[in-house]
Amino acid sequence: GKKDVEAMGIAEYNRHCRATVMNISGEWKHMVERTGRWIDFENDYRTLYPSYMESCWWVFKNLYEKGLIYKGFKVMPYSTACCTPLSNFEINDTYAPHVDTAATVTFPLLGHQNVCFVAWTTTPWTLPSNMCLAVKPDEEYAKVKGLFTIMIVTITLTLTLTIRQSDG
Repeated sequence: GKKDVEAMGIAEYNRHCRATVMNISGEWKHMVERTGRWIDFENDYRTLYPSYMESCWWVFKNLYEKGLIYKGFKVMPYSTACCTPLSNFEINDTYAPHVDTAATVTFPLLGHQNVCFVAWTTTPWTLPSNMCLAVKPDEEYAKVKGLFTIMIVTITLTLTLTIRQSDG
């Protein structure tokens, strides 16, 4: 974490990181060549090279001068241990599939036998207390004939159902 880096010292930490990159560069070259990628390893760049960092700052400066940089907010994965945002590589390297609880349910259309609305929710535990179903007045809906009912769904869901049905 951050405290470990501070205890080690920034210069020593940077030296250690550089050594790690250099130690695995041979393995990286071997792996890349085995996958058939063509890379000029004699004139490569590494993000730890000052020339690479300076080129990034040069690009950023030019974008800023052209008014193409703005201040905004973005949700970022964050390491509470290191007190830093996490890179895409760090996230992808440890990604594990996650299944969310979800349910698709039907709501009968009062006064119409065998006609129902189809709704999807990620909070199925709230269903027992539902007193009504909200629909979006400017949304396009379609009636889809099922085996026993006519289902009213959004056009987007209708397209999804059609694609799935034609895929087999």
